[in-house]
Amino acid sequence: MPETRKMPNYHLDHLQHLETEAIHVLREVAGEFDRPALLFSGGKDSICLLRLAEKAFRPSAFPMPLLNVDTGHHFPEVNEFRDRRARELGARLIVRRVADAVAQGRAVPAPGEISRNRLQIPTLLAAIDEFRFDCCIGGARRDEEKARAKERFFSFRDQFGQWDPKNQRPEIWNLFNGRLNPGENMRVFPLSNWTERDVWEYIRREQIEVPLIYFSHPRRCARRQNQWLAVNDIVPPLPHEEIRDLRVRVRTVGDIISTGCIESTAVTVAEIIAELAGARVTERGARADDRVSEAAMEDRKRAGYF
Repeated sequence: MPETRKMPNYHLDHLQHLETEAIHVLREVAGEFDRPALLFSGGKDSICLLRLAEKAFRPSAFPMPLLNVDTGHHFPEVNEFRDRRARELGARLIVRRVADAVAQGRAVPAPGEISRNRLQIPTLLAAIDEFRFDCCIGGARRDEEKARAKERFFSFRDQFGQWDPKNQRPEIWNLFNGRLNPGENMRVFPLSNWTERDVWEYIRREQIEVPLIYFSHPRRCARRQNQWLAVNDIVPPLPHEEIRDLRVRVRTVGDIISTGCIESTAVTVAEIIAELAGARVTERGARADDRVSEAAMEDRKRAGYF
């Protein structure tokens, strides 16, 4: 009898499916747009995007530069990681600073406004205009927040950089429409279907380095709005606030004045994944800027936010 040959198993596991989907989206961007950029903050989601871009385009160079909007309120260790990782990859890193946009009159802070989250919007839009980017790739995920859950992989922005959740293009069978008129641009989110746990599982599987701020470390914190905020020179603690030296880590990286720290003993990726299994607060529940109102993120995105 003829020998029966066993067919190889091409079944993809959950992470492989997500990886394949994201690589497909990245290659679609490279094929459909003339001047894309990849938004890179040094946070865990954008770090995963860099690994996916490596798999999508290596051994060739990335077909897009890295872009970061620096508020001037970032954790120093995250900015150090951002710069070092770009050098290691040989990627072009473009940094545009909110302070420069304010000095140029592009971004105008309101009286008494301390947070620079809103001021990132005109800074980003100015960078898009300066470099004529027609597409910006971001690491946002639908599980993060209600407004993000409304976005598609390809998120259309009008000539003013604004997003209308009711004016999105269908993506039936993962077919993406990247057609743009002059002045319009697209935001693309390859990690849309990922969860926080997926990100950490991928980091563990790929053995990706992340900033140490994601792991448990000693830090002086002040209790404010029912969360622990890192004590810093930008917004010093108020006289009535509780100050404690704690072992903490962050789940999501933003401005130092609004990123809440959680008490944690997790010093490995495996311990972070185990910790997430028992978490009762959402990832962005520790971001004070998102807790101003339920519509805060959607309002910012409508105006041109990431």
